[in-house]
Amino acid sequence: MNSNPQKNLLHDSGICAIECVTRLARLAARILFASALVLTASLAFESPAAGQNNVEQTTVDRAPNIVLIISDDQAWTDYGFMGHEVIETPNIDRLARQSAVFRRGYVPTALCRSSLATLITGHYAHRHGITGNDPAPVRNGGNEYKQLRARLISHLDNFQTVPRLLSEQGYISHQSGKWWEGSYLRGGFTAGMTRGFPNQGGRHGDDGLEIGRQGMEPVFSFIDDAAEQGRPFFVWYAPFLPHTPHNPPERLLEKYTSSDRSRHVAKYYAMCEWFDETVGALVDHIDESGQRENTMIIYVTDNGWIQREDRGGFAPRSKQSPNEGGTRTPIMFSWPGTIAPADRPELCSSVDIVPTILSATGSQTPERLPGLDLMSALKDGAAIDRQSIFGEQFSHDVADVLNPQASLNYRWVIHGQWKLILTYDGSLGRVGYPPTDFRPQLYDLLSDPFEKENVAAANPDAVAALAQEIEAWWPVDQRTTVTRWSDEPVVLETGQ
Repeated sequence: MNSNPQKNLLHDSGICAIECVTRLARLAARILFASALVLTASLAFESPAAGQNNVEQTTVDRAPNIVLIISDDQAWTDYGFMGHEVIETPNIDRLARQSAVFRRGYVPTALCRSSLATLITGHYAHRHGITGNDPAPVRNGGNEYKQLRARLISHLDNFQTVPRLLSEQGYISHQSGKWWEGSYLRGGFTAGMTRGFPNQGGRHGDDGLEIGRQGMEPVFSFIDDAAEQGRPFFVWYAPFLPHTPHNPPERLLEKYTSSDRSRHVAKYYAMCEWFDETVGALVDHIDESGQRENTMIIYVTDNGWIQREDRGGFAPRSKQSPNEGGTRTPIMFSWPGTIAPADRPELCSSVDIVPTILSATGSQTPERLPGLDLMSALKDGAAIDRQSIFGEQFSHDVADVLNPQASLNYRWVIHGQWKLILTYDGSLGRVGYPPTDFRPQLYDLLSDPFEKENVAAANPDAVAALAQEIEAWWPVDQRTTVTRWSDEPVVLETGQ
């Protein structure tokens, strides 16, 4: 396969035709398979012994399939159901109507690799150690840099990943899309698309980055194979969408092109709808295979994105930032007949996803997972007992692969109406928008969801109390920050 997602070798019409024919064929096979299961079940009830075996098999069959959908570089506002006036996302909107939706969802770290590592381990970046996308460049490069990259990947080996934990319950699993940590096998997946480092092009997905952009066949084949085996499955669907390159199908670009809209913005809008189409295809396939009612679909974004109007790339206060434009995302849980659709007012963090998956599947939950198991509250609608959620931002380049504090740039907490952001003097490396003022930032998110007014000067007690919460969450002893307001901007010398 061509590992370059910019080369769209298949036209939209060809993809649709091939997948439609394939889908019809598989649907017919699934009907025959389901009929065989019904016949087997009816025969099993003819004798007590067979009936006992049938009960045991039913227990396995009822283990829910898990599908994790991860958008790549998309703002929390950029969906129809979140109120965007231009971008159309009919398929994700439909999924939202079928879900418990946390509109105030967050990822702790607004950078893809760290965020994805949190989703596969359930831990914050300072704990799993994968704090940035790449090791900081070294003077000699070559083998030394490869060794640093291998060491960064090896942090994953210290944790029980979701695929490994689910495999103990008989699950098979599939990786597609973004994946930084070597081969899919390194993460415990039983099947997947990414060859990974040290293979050629194996930085963050290689062949896996074709999913969605060049069809959905690998994921559909895996789902159908799992059904034929009678095995519960876990799908990691993390397409390179709407991530750059912003090269949407022409039909979508034309839809969003207008005389009063930047070409760069039009491309981004079109990418969001292209991603939505792939989500619709995935959910439809699960429906058509007869497995929707026994499948929990979870939706989250790895980090936010605000498209620049003047050129390609992201604007300030979005990706790689602790602001709402970088960290906020809708988080959704959909499981027909088990989770009632609801608009949940509480805060939710992506660290909650792993313990919730493990609870839903009856899997072992490792000690020290920081997130909440939301399964009970999702089922009965009870309020979630939580006071605060936390986050952290590190530089894109990891200054020291063994020391998270070396690259620490920001930490933040949300408690009630307040969000406090503290800025630290860690190494910056390659960063789109380095900090220019290290004074604390305090926002009243209930009245100011876009963080337009820093009210730290008028609320020193809130700043002090929230700064103490941050320090209690993860004590830091190698970095400096500013927790008291001053009238003049403060600049700290950052690590080199």
